[in-house]
Amino acid sequence: MSSWSTVFVTGGAGYIGSHCIVELLDAGYSVIAVDNFANSVNGERGEAPSLKRVERITGKTVTFYQCDLLDKPRLEKIFSEHKIDCVIHFAAMKAVGESMQVPLLYYKNNIVGTINLLEVMKTHGCYQLVFSSSCTVYGNPDVLPITEEHHTGNVTNVYGRTKYFIEEMLKDISAAEKNWNIICLRYFNPVGAHPSGLIGEDPTKAFTNLMPYMAQVAIGNRPNLTIFGGDYNTVDGTGVRDYIHVMDLASGHVAALNKLKKEHLRLKVYNLGLGTGLSVLQLIREFEEVCGESIPYTMGPRRVGDVDSLVCDAGRALTELEWQPKYRIKTMCEDFWRWQTMNPNGYRGNSNNSASSENGRTSVIINGSELMDTDWAQLWEPFVQGGL
Repeated sequence: MSSWSTVFVTGGAGYIGSHCIVELLDAGYSVIAVDNFANSVNGERGEAPSLKRVERITGKTVTFYQCDLLDKPRLEKIFSEHKIDCVIHFAAMKAVGESMQVPLLYYKNNIVGTINLLEVMKTHGCYQLVFSSSCTVYGNPDVLPITEEHHTGNVTNVYGRTKYFIEEMLKDISAAEKNWNIICLRYFNPVGAHPSGLIGEDPTKAFTNLMPYMAQVAIGNRPNLTIFGGDYNTVDGTGVRDYIHVMDLASGHVAALNKLKKEHLRLKVYNLGLGTGLSVLQLIREFEEVCGESIPYTMGPRRVGDVDSLVCDAGRALTELEWQPKYRIKTMCEDFWRWQTMNPNGYRGNSNNSASSENGRTSVIINGSELMDTDWAQLWEPFVQGGL
């Protein structure tokens, strides 16, 4: 087995990247992270607030650089200053709706940025890569659940096309150059937050995912939720998705690294999801039960590029990566509500004042019960050691 120690993480200050870094640090890796703050909050002096909290959770240090992958000379400089064993590539513009409005921005950022990264990796003899792909590469699927053998390319939105084009590019380079060892992870719909409540999803744009939008309504920061489309061919007319806890997704990346250590795959693709579909209205009801608040909504038109249902078959990852997701939808909702309650303004507010406090103890409502008996610092320890 290879003795890797240092992982380079692009988009490391983002939602999925920051949670993955927790798992990487806990697994014993050193992490060098970069981010241009296109999808994440920028702190003082170019610091990443999410990664400062990752350091609090793990008790370990993250080396961070503010860097855009379009800035190839800066990327080259970072690689020159560190011995990097493997890359996990998250960095991308990622909103389906926005991608249909500004396609050139998506093509340039996602595809050109990836080309720059691959060229710099090759220059420095680093050929180990885990690529953050997406279930959007499947388009509107013919059958459910979706296996990795389902055809790709009939993609319905620009964001998904950038992921598809990058996957095709990775196929070509791995076929042409035997040194490459690449795993593409096709995510379904990550939700939830680290159970400490310290890190979570903090959207920086109006184009946001469903769960943070719901939570903003439940906490009173928004008046109502807009559901995009109520006439899909689903159980209740709203879109059906396969939701996966972000910490399960993070553990999938560590499992992928372990696989690359053991085998020279050239290129392999894995789905990461639970294999259970939930409609928008069903997810709203689950979240209302957890937070004890009503989430009013209005029904809007479909978004261009959305599809009816996306549900995965993750059997290959379960078997070959020896990956096992732990969390179900109730825990996903609980963990995100904890994050939202402790941080109503995300990383841009003072977390000490973002939930009610008394004598250094924090009160958070979960399932109608007030958690106030234990300092959150004490609660973090079991979460860091083994999860719920």
